[in-house]
Parts: sequence; structure tokens; C-alpha cells
Amino acid sequence: MERQPHFPPFAPTSGTLVRECARRWGERDFIILGDERLTYREADDRSARLAKALLASGAGKGTRIGLLAPNSPDWVVAWLAATRVGAVVAMLNTYNKAPELRRVIRHADLATLLTVGELLGVDELDRLAEAMPGIDAQPHERILLPSHPYLRSVWTWGVEPRPWCGALGDLATRGDAIGDDLLEAVEAEVHPADPMVIVYSSGSTADPKGAFHTHGAVVRHAHNLWPMRDIQSDDRLYTPMPMFWVGGFSFTLMAAMHAGAALVFEERFEPGATLDLIERERVTQVLGWPHMAKALVDHPSFADRDLSSIRAGNVTALLPQDQQVDADVPKANSLGMTETLGPHTFYPKVPLTPETEGSFGMSVPGVEHKVVDPFTLEDLPVGETGELWLRGYSVMVGLNKRERSEVFTADGWYRTGDAGRFDEEGHFYFTGRMGDLIKSSGMNITPREVEIALEELPEVTLAFVTGVDHPDRGQDVVAAVALAAGASLDADEARARVKEQIANYMVPRHVAVFASQTELPWLDSGKVDRRRLAAILEERFG
Repeated sequence: MERQPHFPPFAPTSGTLVRECARRWGERDFIILGDERLTYREADDRSARLAKALLASGAGKGTRIGLLAPNSPDWVVAWLAATRVGAVVAMLNTYNKAPELRRVIRHADLATLLTVGELLGVDELDRLAEAMPGIDAQPHERILLPSHPYLRSVWTWGVEPRPWCGALGDLATRGDAIGDDLLEAVEAEVHPADPMVIVYSSGSTADPKGAFHTHGAVVRHAHNLWPMRDIQSDDRLYTPMPMFWVGGFSFTLMAAMHAGAALVFEERFEPGATLDLIERERVTQVLGWPHMAKALVDHPSFADRDLSSIRAGNVTALLPQDQQVDADVPKANSLGMTETLGPHTFYPKVPLTPETEGSFGMSVPGVEHKVVDPFTLEDLPVGETGELWLRGYSVMVGLNKRERSEVFTADGWYRTGDAGRFDEEGHFYFTGRMGDLIKSSGMNITPREVEIALEELPEVTLAFVTGVDHPDRGQDVVAAVALAAGASLDADEARARVKEQIANYMVPRHVAVFASQTELPWLDSGKVDRRRLAAILEERFG
């Protein structure tokens, strides 16, 4: 029998959700960062005040507002405020370097940018000035830059503003003259069908990939997954996953709001300090990446820690020893992506049978799947492996600046690029990517993005990037580069220079330098033999 989706009993918009949370959870902790505590009621009140300020400054339905900040109460308040008035929030990647920010800020057509002033010792305003040359000469709220033609204002918190940038605290006061009746009228015209966020899964190429998700999809999806998960109202969830990606945003933040749970953040992950935090805040679930769990378990003080508060999460190695009786019981994985707000296959929190071990779950209720021959595009029968296609309520409405026909088939299917098969019971078995995506320390990395950055080095004529298996990180990014005639470049220098252009997690851990393209393996067709080259790199660096 087909399972039915579990949607919330209220209109699925951010404004309705935060008001419902304030009504139900009130003074309960919502966001915790160091000594900062944001309750559910404060999230409603503070975001309403900032929402009025945005209205007073001319923002409204459809306004593109960028949010560049780490996980924090301020991030949550800013996201709620902007989306409550119908603005579309582009959630920007704090790992991005200046060239990446330059591209994504333009690609998102931002009119307003809300940014933290300093992040882990780095001046974000300096980074933005580098990303947008000429902005230093622009007046605040009257920015006119041909390189970023829609941008008019930048607001910051945490540091002194610049002549081209205002203090977010000053902006917030503008809403004091606006009555609740106007905000209520605005929120009444924000509908589930309206776009809420643009989630960027990359941004280091000339064509960043931004997925539009609506209020309805965002609010409904976490609620729909809730019955299959183990999140309770008294949970305190620790996660290092950034909220600008769906793992932190949809799977964690939105899930916590539906349950009334608290989210515990920290400025940076450091095993000893993180263990201190987990103990001090009596964290009940740790939601993170496998390499992070290993770092915690390997810390010299781990055995002496009181981790008795931890009862669940996807980091089973962190459970106290007396609670690990089921740690080896096989459970289903899930399969998800930015374009579907996270998991589109999932399985209830029960052990798998021997017959279904290795499953990635079943179709999330409300999501349709089929397996297709990638060459003939014909549907394949149950049991045969092919490309996974999907459609349903949680699928993005489109990619920014891409026509619908480029993204979906004529009848609305989205081609995931994942390969696998379904069994007779509806369990999905993932067999790999149709392409060559690299998964390193929980991060998805497209090889071509790194290749482009390497090929921008004047000494390099051709770059090839792949992943090699690593026991802790899943995969390591490795590269081969061929040099121009007469050029010289060593591996460390290549890594150092490309590190200035792309996020740190995308930088190859190893680079093989070839004096010329003739040293690379080639096919008779005149193309690089990527399979042989990948094998060479695997042998050298694996």
C-alpha cells in the first residue's frame, strides 16, 4: 500500500511556522552558540522586528537577499525575517573565497546582502571588497556596480561598518515605526508556492548551480520525514553542518523547529572543545560526518567523558559503551541531494532484515521514483540497474537562470545522475554516480570545478581531477596537471595557488605534475584516457 505524506496542519510558510513554534515552544531554547541563547519566542520577536525593517527599506516579495554568515542565532533570525516578507534568501557558502563570492553574488542577482563582519579571524568585509572591486567607492544603500548590477545595499553585524556597508543593528531600528498589522498583511500574501530560498551546491565555476525551493517544500519536507526519525521536543542536537547546505538547513534546522528541539552550535570544530560542549550542554544527538566522529572518539580524553546524555543520532560511535548494543545492527542509509532538500529515499528507524541489508531506504511518501536506461531513456523493470529519476513535492522548482526544459523532462522528471535499482518491496540500492562526483569529508565536489581552477594557472594546460578512497574521509581529491612548454610548477605551489581561488575542502590533497600533455595516457579518439589516469593517481596516492 502506498504510504501517505505527513504534512503539517498549518499553512507551510516560514512566518506561520515561526509563530506556531513560538506558541508551542515559547521560552524553550532554540539556538545555542556559546553564551548566546535564542528561545523560540525570541526568534519570532526578533525576526518580526527585522522583517519590518526590511519592509521599511523597500524589500518585499521576490527581493533577492543574500545571507553570508556561519551557524548562529543571527543567521536564523535573518533568514526568518527575510522570508517572512516574501524575499528570496540566497544562502551563501562561508567557505567560498573571493572569486567564488564574486560569481555567486552576481548569479543570485542580489539586491541586499546581510553578512557577518568577521569569521574565524577573517575580515569578511575585506573579502567582499576583494570580490567586488570598486565597491569601496560606492555609497551605502546606493551601490551601483556594473559587475553586480542589482546590488544596492550591504548590511553587517559584528564589526564596524564601512562607508559602503551599514550596521545591521541600525537597520533593525527602522522597523519600529511599522505596525504589526502591516507585517501581518504582508505575511498573508506569502504563499506556500512562493520561492523561499536559493541553495547553492557549488559556485566556483562561471555557472553556479542554485536550486529554488518554495516555502511549501521547505516546511513540509522536514515534517514529512519526522515520523521516520527520532527527534523529540527535549532533544539538544549538536551539528557542525552549515545551514547554507540542505543537511544543516532542511534536515537539521527545519526538523528541530517541527519538534521543538534545541540546536547547539560552535564557531569551529575542535575535538577536545567539542567534547567539552557536548558534555556541558548535555547534547542528546550528534549529527555530523564520519570523519568528525572518528576525531572525537580518537581524542585522548574520550574515555573519561560523560556522554550519557547522548541517546541517538547518526554518529553511533559516540554512544556510551553500554548503549551500543545495537550499533552493529544494519540500518538503512538515505539518498538525498540539494535539488530535493535532502533525503528522497528514507527508511523508518528500524533494523533492516538480512534481505534488505545495504538498502538506501524507500521512496519518501509524496516522492515518485523510476529507474531509466540512461541511453534509451526507457523505464527499466524492478531489479535492473539504471539512472534514478524522480519528481514530487520536495523537488526544487528550478535552477536559477536555467530554463525548465534544461532541468526537467517534458513530464516533470528530474534526472538525478545516481545509479541503482529497486527491489520488489520498494527498497532502493544505490550503486554509484552516473558521473564522477567526489565525496570527501561529507562534502560533495564536482571534479570539473577543481579542474577549471587548476587550468586557470598560466603554467597549466590541462588538469584532471578525481577521488581516491580514504579510510576516514571517504575520498581524497587528487589531481594531475600537464604543464605548458618550458613552464615549471611543483605540487605544493599548485595547491597553494589554487587554494586562493576555491574553498579549502575542494583543494586537491595531492597533485601529480606532468611536464607536458604527451606524458598523459591518451585514447585513439584523441581524448585523455581518464580511466587509466585515475588508476595511475589511485596507485600513486591511494
